[in-house]
Amino acid sequence: MLKGFKDFLLRGNVVDLAVGIIVGTAFTSVVTGLMDGFLTPLIALIFGEPNISAVTFSINGTEFPFGKFLQALLHFVIVASTLYFVVVVPVKHFTARVKRGEQPVPEPVAPAADIMLLQEIRDLLADRVGAQR
Repeated sequence: MLKGFKDFLLRGNVVDLAVGIIVGTAFTSVVTGLMDGFLTPLIALIFGEPNISAVTFSINGTEFPFGKFLQALLHFVIVASTLYFVVVVPVKHFTARVKRGEQPVPEPVAPAADIMLLQEIRDLLADRVGAQR
């Protein structure tokens, strides 16, 4: 029974899931920083107050905290769009290139000194033969 549990834990899916949760948690702090540093001041410019979760409306004395829903919806859209454009799109392009057999183009390597010398000799001989004609 312990061997089966060990096999379950060491299977790729469990490790991938754990890594995904850890990366997702770290990514949440990035999105929170984006919200606090950029979007909250932008919301304050548009709505007149930085925290839209305080926006409410009342009907017959009953208060509806409509801003809490807007704040949660805005946070979800920002997390989803950032995740899509920062992670999903680049990974999709990379996997498509790999499937087509394309590899990232390596930097061209300068020819060795002996190859360059042979190329110069070839060019000089070609010029000499061309001048004799």
